Amino acid sequence: MIFSTLEHILNHISFSIVSIVISIWLINLLVTELIKPYELSEKGMIPTFLCLTGLLVTRWIYSGHFPLSDLYESLIFLSWSFSLIHIVAYFKKNKNLSAITASSTIFTQGFATSSLLSEIHKPAILVPALQSEWLIMHVSMMILSYAALLCGSLLSAALLVFTFRKKSNRVFKSFSFHEIQYSYDRRTILRNTSFFSGKNYYKSQLIQQLDLWSYRVISLGFLFLTTGIISGAVWANEAWGSYWSWDPKEIWAFITWMIFAIYLHIRTNKNLSGENSALVAALGFLIIWICYFGVNLLGIGLHSYGSFTLTST
Repeated sequence: MIFSTLEHILNHISFSIVSIVISIWLINLLVTELIKPYELSEKGMIPTFLCLTGLLVTRWIYSGHFPLSDLYESLIFLSWSFSLIHIVAYFKKNKNLSAITASSTIFTQGFATSSLLSEIHKPAILVPALQSEWLIMHVSMMILSYAALLCGSLLSAALLVFTFRKKSNRVFKSFSFHEIQYSYDRRTILRNTSFFSGKNYYKSQLIQQLDLWSYRVISLGFLFLTTGIISGAVWANEAWGSYWSWDPKEIWAFITWMIFAIYLHIRTNKNLSGENSALVAALGFLIIWICYFGVNLLGIGLHSYGSFTLTST
């Protein structure tokens, strides 16, 4: 009872803190910069990370097993992974990645604590297939890979948005200069040119940073995913007598691996632009959610113990 109450308190504290952080971000974005949002978000996400860590440890103690046996526990671990990436981005002074990780944390934790998953909030006895030391290795690597790949995919999606806007502004600018060259003097044209050049330089730098960090984060997530698939194959051979069973979860994990292998191949090809790899990563964002969440809705296959039933109150 004490551990359950402590878990409940830590869960709501972490969710409340990250909600306040996101709210301040939106207020500063829509109104004015009254408070430095970046510094405040870092201060807010640190206690969020600590609360999520305490929540996982608490659940581990009173359940008797590592908290990765069902969808609810994996969502909490996914939120913890997002907050961990956020802390790393803080030390690297990456504001773009921090904004993504904070938003991802509140989304996943909000769904985990919703009434839709109320039936699996309480820890249950592990099924025989999960009673193995490979549980920590395999599932933690997979969830960490999902977190990193989702963040990298969102950075690539942001890259596509800014690239599209840059091209649109370039077309608009060409028409604007054609119209104003007969109505303004030389000084006005030079001033406008300088303004557009400075703005385009900032966008170019931002696009390069998004491309670089999406590549770094996705590379890390791909390493985690590869480790998770290999450890899962070894575990499957011990539990079911086969390294690969063409289970729906295994198939979509392989599809996810292929998508991001293609991304890395395109990204390292100097003849292809960053937009091509970003498009693949954006597609990968959808594939990850199908692999992680969509397959669980089916409730079939060898990984059916990760499924759930939607409930309403």
